[in-house]
This record gives sequence, structure tokens and C-alpha cells, in this order.
Amino acid sequence: MHLDHLSFAAGPDGLDATASELGEVLGAEFLDGGIHPRFGTRNRILPLANRQYLEIVEVLDHPAADKAVFGQAVRKRSEAGGGWLCWAISVDDIASTEQKLGRHAVPGNRRRPDGFNLEWLQVGLKGMSADAQLPFVTEWRIDPSEHPSQAADTGVELTALEIAGDPHRVEDWLGEGAITALESIAVSWTAPNGVPGISAATFRTAAGDVRI
Repeated sequence: MHLDHLSFAAGPDGLDATASELGEVLGAEFLDGGIHPRFGTRNRILPLANRQYLEIVEVLDHPAADKAVFGQAVRKRSEAGGGWLCWAISVDDIASTEQKLGRHAVPGNRRRPDGFNLEWLQVGLKGMSADAQLPFVTEWRIDPSEHPSQAADTGVELTALEIAGDPHRVEDWLGEGAITALESIAVSWTAPNGVPGISAATFRTAAGDVRI
């Protein structure tokens, strides 16, 4: 298991404004990621070191957003003012995760502005939506060179996460691999004071460390 990406829901000013604000803080430009047709969302991405990336997501006025768990989760977080939404883990073979969770993975895709169709399988979104300390899991169905982390060299690296939650809850749900997936960064777990999930992330940038 590998920490794949973090998702941040756009605020009330929308995707472009949120991407501009965070990009200025991080000293790097977010790229237009395209549309998730199955989820009724679109995103902007910031490639990070260590084969990771940060995405900002916005819900669309589209029927898919009313049906898809991810679209509903994005809308709910954005309507609450925006902010950290979830974290995602990638695996080489999602079958064992399907067995652990007792659920079948579903296909996901994102159509990039250049026309390339990113494809993957994912599982665990319902768990994440109900309890945001829990990650969801993806298995990419693309050549590694097309992974969003490879879209640009931004010089930005994720170095730390603060999560309101309990690592034992995550381990019980997904297995020990979910915790070891975070070993490359500093992680602090705090008791949820209200909503569980990511409360802050720290990035190493050319101008120094930035905590969001």
C-alpha cells in the first residue's frame, strides 16, 4: 500500500479560486485535471514528490453528482466551506482489499484536458464518506508514466499529516498496510473534536515548510 493522494474540497469561491489561493501559498501552479464523469466532479492537481499528488475537487451541476458517493461527499464538504476531504491509498492488486472490506471495487476515470482517459478501480468510498479518517483504496489501470504525480516537477513534497482519528480504527478497517503506507511522512493522530479526518498537512516547498 502506498499513500497516493490527498483531496481538498473547493471553497465557496469555486475550484479556480481555491487552486489559485493554495498554489500561491505552495509556490506552485495547480494543473487542470479534467472531469470525473462517473462522479460529477472535476479537479485541479498538484504533482508532489514520492509519487503522490494533491487534488482540489469541485462538484458539478450534473446528475452523476447526486448519485455518486464521491460527488455527494465533495458537495457536502464544499457547502461547509471547503477544506480537507480525504486521503487515498494505491495498491497493485485491489482484490485483497475487496475481500477485507467485503465490497467489490468499482471503476473510476478522469478525462484529462488533453483527451487522455485515466482509469482505475476503487473501493472504500462509502466508508470514507461516513468516517473521513478512513482512506479509500485505488488500483490504477494506466501506465505508471501517466500517473498524476508525473505531470510536472513542482518541487513540492508532502512531509506531515495531522489526522483527527484513531490509527487502530484505520488498521482494523483496512489492515496494517494502511498505517505503513504513511511511514514516509510524519503523522500525528488526535482525538476528533467534531468531524474526523485530515485536519492539516505540511508540505516542503522552495520557500520552506507550509502547513495547510
